[in-house]
Amino acid sequence: MTPDERWLRTMWPFVRDHLAPPPARVVDLGCGPIGGYVPMLRASGYEAVGVDPDAPHGADYHRVEFERADLPRHVDAVVASTSLHHVADPDAVIDQISDTLAPGGTVVIVEWDWNAFDELTARWCFQRLASSEPPGWLHRHRDEWTSSGQDWDDYLREWTQREGLHAVERLVRSLNRRFQRLLVARGPYFFPDLAGTSDADERAAIDAGRIQANRVDYVGTKPSSAT
Repeated sequence: MTPDERWLRTMWPFVRDHLAPPPARVVDLGCGPIGGYVPMLRASGYEAVGVDPDAPHGADYHRVEFERADLPRHVDAVVASTSLHHVADPDAVIDQISDTLAPGGTVVIVEWDWNAFDELTARWCFQRLASSEPPGWLHRHRDEWTSSGQDWDDYLREWTQREGLHAVERLVRSLNRRFQRLLVARGPYFFPDLAGTSDADERAAIDAGRIQANRVDYVGTKPSSAT
């Protein structure tokens, strides 16, 4: 099982539990090359489409940036898993999510709080890396940091600036302006890429104060139109 498959399998119950019952209409933003939650959604009776430039081919997917996608209106839910911190203009994308949703529709966001990726957390991850060919994203961070000779905080700051990543605090503020917040919670993030490490193992390390929780879950609803 690949890290992406481990991630999707683990996060699917959280996503499913915050959706309206099938056959609700769902858009998976940033579904990636294996289709994100779309296969599980459709197998469960949902009318689901995925949006990503690298999405699989097929009628269930839009192979395009979300900003340029021709999406249905008045869908029941939008799911975005670790995709908003990459977009060029998160406020514009979150506006488009709101426009796509029906009044009362649900937004389910899973994000990476890279500001919480401190050195203790990084070292804990690097000690548990699973073998990967080609090397995974954590392998690349380990190797690039080691070769840089920098302090971890300087290395991470320069990397996030080069990548143009958005802080989760900014994303949550933008979401709060458009949606009625139902949930913000933190949890494990790195376990799919770690050898012999489950999400429960990572959560135990978080609870013990050995590492920081890097995952942020957000659920909100679009306010109903005024009557």
